[in-house]
This record gives sequence, structure tokens and C-alpha cells, in this order.
Amino acid sequence: MKPDLTHWLGRPITVQIDRPKNSIHPERSSLSYALNYGFVPNTLAGDGEPIDAYVLGVDEPVETFSGIVIAVIVRKNDSEDKLVVAPPEMEFSDAEIEAAVAFQEKYFETALCRKY
Repeated sequence: MKPDLTHWLGRPITVQIDRPKNSIHPERSSLSYALNYGFVPNTLAGDGEPIDAYVLGVDEPVETFSGIVIAVIVRKNDSEDKLVVAPPEMEFSDAEIEAAVAFQEKYFETALCRKY
């Protein structure tokens, strides 16, 4: 059973970027990362690996990023969900988040959870 990640909403975290913006997926050469994407060290997702996170609001590739969890992408047909992290001073609409992560999430049935 995959963990409920909604308790992360609104929390500050640091993401270790292992797939920087504009990098190519290591197993699918047709997938380019439109965002910085990484993981939260010392956590555990439904796939037994650290929890993954998308980083919004950063236009260049980075190695790490500290920000606020603004959303959780719940994958209804997968074993893991994803966090969405952004700088504390930036706001994104649901539509903006969905568009930003669509490059990868289009392969899954998802729901966006937000803290309001």
C-alpha cells in the first residue's frame, strides 16, 4: 500500500535533483525533463524508493532545491505519488501545475491534491 503524502503539503523540504531540467530520462530517450525532478532523501514512497518531487519556479538546472510542498500528484494507476515543490514566494494554479508536469504525468491517471 502506498503512503499518503498529503501530510507533506505546506511543509518546507529539500529536493535532491537527479534529473535536472532539460535532461533525458535514463531509460526512455524520448522523455526530456521540462522541470528539475528529484527525490526527498531519507523518505520512502510506494515503490520502495525515496519520494519523488517536481520543482516548479526554477528556470535553470540545479543540484538541490529547498522550497515548500504546494501539491501532491496522486497517481491512481501507479504505486507511487509525487510531490510538487516551489519557492515560498511563488504561486501556481492547478492548471499551471498540471501543464508543467504533463510531460511525464500524461502516462498516468492522476488527481491533484492541494492545501488551501
